[in-house]
Amino acid sequence: MARRSVTFDRHYVGSMPCMPARRDMLTGRLNFLHRSWGPMEPFDNAFPEILARGGTYSHLVTDHFHYWEDGGATYHNRYDSYDFIRGQEGDPWKAMVQPHWERLKEKYHEAQFSTKRRDYKSQNVINREFIKEDKDFPSVQVFDAGLAFLDENATAEDWLLQIETFDPHEPFHAPASFKEAFDTGWDGPIRDWPRYGRVDELPEECEELRANYYATVALCDALLGKLLDAFDRHDLWKDTALVVTTDHGFLLGEHDFWAKNRMNIYEEIAHIPLFVHDPRRADAAGSRCTALTQTADLAATFLDLHGASRPAEMQSQSLLPLIDGEASSHSAVLYGYFGGAVNITDGHHTYHRYPPDLKSQEIYQYTLMPTHIFDFFHPAELAKAELEPAMPFTKGAPLLKVPVDHRSAMYDTYGPGAFIENETRLYDLSTDPGQENPIQNAEVEERMCRLMAEMMHNLDAPAEAFERLSLDPYLAAAK
Repeated sequence: MARRSVTFDRHYVGSMPCMPARRDMLTGRLNFLHRSWGPMEPFDNAFPEILARGGTYSHLVTDHFHYWEDGGATYHNRYDSYDFIRGQEGDPWKAMVQPHWERLKEKYHEAQFSTKRRDYKSQNVINREFIKEDKDFPSVQVFDAGLAFLDENATAEDWLLQIETFDPHEPFHAPASFKEAFDTGWDGPIRDWPRYGRVDELPEECEELRANYYATVALCDALLGKLLDAFDRHDLWKDTALVVTTDHGFLLGEHDFWAKNRMNIYEEIAHIPLFVHDPRRADAAGSRCTALTQTADLAATFLDLHGASRPAEMQSQSLLPLIDGEASSHSAVLYGYFGGAVNITDGHHTYHRYPPDLKSQEIYQYTLMPTHIFDFFHPAELAKAELEPAMPFTKGAPLLKVPVDHRSAMYDTYGPGAFIENETRLYDLSTDPGQENPIQNAEVEERMCRLMAEMMHNLDAPAEAFERLSLDPYLAAAK
């Protein structure tokens, strides 16, 4: 992959986690300063729709079931066509009115078992009763569908294919053949779904969780290999671009944490892979790019690849000029979860700035699509909503300004109540790449605050976003 592509060494997330990242990717601008996990908005620009106006056909193949929940149901419809593979995690796929709960309880570790209906864990154990052979695994089916698209359309002009797998997301469920190389000797019940939070499991349990992750990554690696084989078979390298990346990382015990969403956005979560093959830049194959980039840059890049213009609201950069040696337009990049810290890196330092009190901060969601990940906004939230005048990126549309309420569906999952860590920290990546030892450096922190305020201002962040982080003194300078 690296020999065929340019490897981007400083590629970062933007809005976190899954659907916020996809909104960044489709629209080319960060959204976590205004909104938590939610749908595409009526005023959003989506790169597949812009491409369609220029005659480029787009197709999505995915097993990412969050697209079909309340908080993601407007994304896949932006493509010309889509293929949805069922069965991942808590996807409400297979129906069992009276499951064999006692048998299933013996099969799975208690930490990843539930009999509660409309629960990801209970649905997962039901789904897995129907995933037995390699061909049954959703990620395998996703790549099979993507390769079928290539077999049918490889010689056609002007198309974009997005092959998107939920794996290696938890639970780390891979065919047995991929687990053999990582056998830990574990003789307990199935243990492949870590909690979100502090590590408190016994060492052998931790090793089994990690081993199942390694097996899932090995599966993904094999599937990516099939795609590269298809590029060879159809001779696509000469006229077809290929972009390989992800939405975020995952902790496997680093910093004494599992997963994401509960802790600082450490490098293992924020600093993600990106490979870009552009056949018009074949001389760059095998090179590495150290320019700062992030998820939102993908939208501009896909438009650039197809010769389409960027709308005014899109604030991302195309990656293609960076391959040609131009400097990044990002002197730093922002990233974060709605309601948590605002994080910034200039590639040398990372700075994670939290409000003094997450629970008492003044914060609002700005939306015309009031749904959370798998629920509507609570009536108590909407009862206090106000109509906010149009923002510069809403194309004249006013917005609902909805106070964040502790009873909302997102509050303790992707909102202010989710965080175990809430301490403002500064790290020097050159001397401490593992972010083990925060530093005190008033000059660097001052510079990061100025950069943060300037970038938030350019992203049209609402006034309270500066107030909650005590950035008002820096906002005046940014204006």
